Amino acid sequence: MSTPGPHQPNQPSPPNQPLSPLIHLIDDDQAVRESLSLLIGTVGLRVQSWADPQAFIDGFDRASVGAIVLDVRMPGISGLTVLDRLVAQGVDQPVIMLTGHGTVEMCRRAFKAGAAEFLEKPVDDEQLLEALQQAVRQHVRTRERSQADNAAREQVAQLSEREREVLAFIVQGLTNKEIARTLALSPRTVETHRANLFAKLDCDSLAQLIRRYAVLVDSRG
Repeated sequence: MSTPGPHQPNQPSPPNQPLSPLIHLIDDDQAVRESLSLLIGTVGLRVQSWADPQAFIDGFDRASVGAIVLDVRMPGISGLTVLDRLVAQGVDQPVIMLTGHGTVEMCRRAFKAGAAEFLEKPVDDEQLLEALQQAVRQHVRTRERSQADNAAREQVAQLSEREREVLAFIVQGLTNKEIARTLALSPRTVETHRANLFAKLDCDSLAQLIRRYAVLVDSRG
């Protein structure tokens, strides 16, 4: 029985339909890849299987939303080494480690390196599916936060330098009069800057402004 090549997801979505999350499955055992691919596909997740961990590192789609299922013991490069490389490269997909011969030290090292879950083979079907679905939800939230942060940075970049100064003082809790004294401006001028930055940042309240931009402004300082 032939298996899909490393660059062909097992279950492509129909044209013009949103893609379901993609699970990358890395295991040198063909029988394991086939059985787990079928299992994961039963909950509507696409699977891209890889026999060679180096080929996976070199070629997998880092932009995809989903998770990674990674065998610990493989010839050439161990799963723990792959995990270390993914973390070093800033890959944000959650990683679920699988092993047929787990030890406490191996489990400890995996979690310390950033693994989302560590499961022993033969893996319980329900346990793996639950871990994958939780990992996918986690990754979706991570990507949503990242997109929101990027949008916030772009909006702050549209502010004038003076508006950015006023924004920094607002999130610190200063009143218009205090900001005016600090910047040697009139309170009316501060009110104008405040109104402009609220409009540019598309915020309707002070609480919304602080929630979206306080961390970003602090990091700039």
